[in-house]
Amino acid sequence: MNALASFFGNISDFVYTYILIGLLLLSGIYFTVRSGAVQFRNFGHMVKTIFTSRDKSDGAISSFQAFAIGLASRVGTGNIAGVALALVAGGPGAVFWMWVVALVGMATAFVEATLAQLFKIRWHDGTFRGGPAFYIQRGLGSRGWGMVFAVFLIFSFGVSYEMTQANTIATTLDSQYAVSPWITAVVLVVLTALVVFGGIKRIARITEWMSPIMAVVYIFIALVIVLINFNKIIPTFGLIFASAFGFQAGAAGVTGAIVAAMLNGARRGLFSNEAGEGSAPNAASTAQVSHPVKQGMIQAMGVFVDTILVCSATAFMLLNSNMYVPGTIGENPGSKLEGAPLTIAAVADQLGAWIAPVMVLLILVFCYSSIIGNFAYAEVNVDFISKGKIDSTKVLGVIATVSVFIGSISELKVVWNFADITMAGMALINLVAILLLGKWAFGALRDFREAPERPFVSTNNPYMPGELPTDIWVERENPLA
Repeated sequence: MNALASFFGNISDFVYTYILIGLLLLSGIYFTVRSGAVQFRNFGHMVKTIFTSRDKSDGAISSFQAFAIGLASRVGTGNIAGVALALVAGGPGAVFWMWVVALVGMATAFVEATLAQLFKIRWHDGTFRGGPAFYIQRGLGSRGWGMVFAVFLIFSFGVSYEMTQANTIATTLDSQYAVSPWITAVVLVVLTALVVFGGIKRIARITEWMSPIMAVVYIFIALVIVLINFNKIIPTFGLIFASAFGFQAGAAGVTGAIVAAMLNGARRGLFSNEAGEGSAPNAASTAQVSHPVKQGMIQAMGVFVDTILVCSATAFMLLNSNMYVPGTIGENPGSKLEGAPLTIAAVADQLGAWIAPVMVLLILVFCYSSIIGNFAYAEVNVDFISKGKIDSTKVLGVIATVSVFIGSISELKVVWNFADITMAGMALINLVAILLLGKWAFGALRDFREAPERPFVSTNNPYMPGELPTDIWVERENPLA
């Protein structure tokens, strides 16, 4: 098993280091330029749209609920455990590269979410279905590649990532309170089944309040720690920038420090915010909006919340604690800790032992919300493969609950490394697709900027590159509305 884990790990390292990270960054830069820097130019509208996007018709999912589903899947172990791992492996400079990845990734997230809206279809239960598998088939005319993408995503989000989130919960409870993983497994199975067997509508109802609340509480704790260490704010920023460019190189040397910071920051940032990987568009497509661009902006904002706010919160808590000392890896007070336990120890170091149970609860909610958010992604892609001929909720419900049980009691190094490979596979397919289809998103953006409050119509739209294959974005009953 160790040899297999190492084999998968080597493949994953090669793909991410030499192919995926560069492609994701270059794509993000390209989309930023082509969109006129939509993530900066329209940032205020992104914020406004989130708070005015709760309306929906009967049977549909609101734009805010779709945002919450995406946030639920994004915000998880990557924000707490992943940041801690990035700091240990890449130094404080890793945070800077996480920011860079997020800021250019917002444009990528905008494009893929807008495409998901443009090429979505109405499902038999009144909801919408869409995402990379759908826009690959309907936009590029290739159901085969859409199927390949769907398989990659189902394995990653329907099995492997459910297992890893469950494992994080079980490990945290075991290390903090000596709760047997078997007990955690049984409880998680029950809690997961109660939600996932209700389908995507129930997931939307749960995540629309759970995800924002947990993010706000976590950021509040970070702000308290920042205020306690107010005099360290500027030095902390200085440390991050100095480390990012090798001015505080440590044992690795200048070149080694820059490379370590860049690779670890970029990789953990991409894992956390998912921009360009093709996962969040599955949630974005389920929303009912008057214009595809509105959901694109909302999902771009999700990247901002995930990395710039939540991941930065973790980084500042670690950098202002005594548990992590840059440049002295192996001698840190928390050197025997890693991932989530290191973050818990860092917060307790600042606020006292009383905060540890609160942090544990937050981690549990982060991971649990990711479990149900991941399920929603997988459900959309099972529907794509089966064309609605099987009950995806029941099939995936069984798979998800079994995965959660196995994940709670297992060592997951092999599965995690293999999941990284499948995630890379779906990301590569998605990036090629959105690069080829990006002109549709840019056309929709030009239409939106011309008249932001006007409902979108694709028929004879002068900004679109052609006639969109859809029965959703059609002529309005009142042409002047």
